[in-house]
Amino acid sequence: MAPLEFAAWTATTALGHGRGAQLAALRAGRSGLARAAFEDCALDTWIGAVEGLDAPLAGADAEWDCRNHRLARLALDQDGFRDAVAAARAELGAARIGVFIGTSTSGVLSTEHAYRARDREAGRLPAWFRHRTTHNPHAAAEFVRLQLGLENIALAVCTACSSSAKVFAAASRAIAAGVCDAAVVGGVDSLCLTTLYGFNALQLVSNDICRPADAQRRGISIGEGAGFALLRPARASGALALLGYGESSDAYHMSTPDPQGRGAALAMQDALARAGLGAADVDYINLHGTATPANDASEDQGVMAVFGEHGPTCSSTKGYTGHTLGAAGIVEAVFAALAVEHGFVPPSLNTRELDPALRARYALVPVEQRVRHAASNSFGFGGNNACLIFGRTA
Repeated sequence: MAPLEFAAWTATTALGHGRGAQLAALRAGRSGLARAAFEDCALDTWIGAVEGLDAPLAGADAEWDCRNHRLARLALDQDGFRDAVAAARAELGAARIGVFIGTSTSGVLSTEHAYRARDREAGRLPAWFRHRTTHNPHAAAEFVRLQLGLENIALAVCTACSSSAKVFAAASRAIAAGVCDAAVVGGVDSLCLTTLYGFNALQLVSNDICRPADAQRRGISIGEGAGFALLRPARASGALALLGYGESSDAYHMSTPDPQGRGAALAMQDALARAGLGAADVDYINLHGTATPANDASEDQGVMAVFGEHGPTCSSTKGYTGHTLGAAGIVEAVFAALAVEHGFVPPSLNTRELDPALRARYALVPVEQRVRHAASNSFGFGGNNACLIFGRTA
């Protein structure tokens, strides 16, 4: 595929607002996770909450008000992202820049509030509830399109935890097909009771802090986050860029990955082939690494099948942010791009004793090294797998 440069990029998570906050926390080994204190959630768990989401959207944005869109707007305000898109819009035209946004639950928290406030006798939801502009998954893509003044396609991708990784693939295909000349890709998912209690019902939520690849790992810590990148065909050598993407489907189980990691391996192999790279060309893999026993073991199998025992340094960053679900793809794409830009591999935070059954080369301490190419894995329920590869253009 033709490389797509990062003309602008940003992320906001429990670590802070913008790229600089993410890098500083990764370098310091500082987690954004804390004991759950969200709404009236009674679960004994840890969460990664973003600060600064209390004020409702007002004015022209009022009809879009929900926690998810507050988070999206906050992220759009970081790292000069709006200005970069405005410059591209002036150059290319608003009708030539597409929007591709991943989310898993969109603004479901607003629906939770609406059902609590419903007229039980009449069976009516409150008049203030607006499903179309809040809970509707497409609302996230449409909100971003309107925020940035763009007029091309606005597409929402909802493939669970791979959603905002798959948007890179969708945008690449759209640009190659001439649908648009550039694309805003990204994702946003915010905390809600549906995911907290839903993942708990699946026995995936840990009462301990997230410990990826740890011998005593117990499951995920749920977080929230948002991130965006402006992609366009590379214009110069040395530009930070998306070099390849890979997608696959396990077709194994609705919520459990293939124990052999075959779907994960296919996605990684597809990404390498599309980037024109060999396994030895990748220096770092940002693992999906949820800290559930099944996911970590499956991903390890896939990594070993593709890269072997002398493969790249690997780590999971979910010990920093929690699992941001539909935003995990874009958040961890930003982390992988930071690894390339700064020559730094963050360790798998909170991992005290590496599971001896895992064979990949896990970083448990910070590593300063040249990162020519970094891969980022994102795997969703139903076997929706994606792998992205970032590096610099030749």
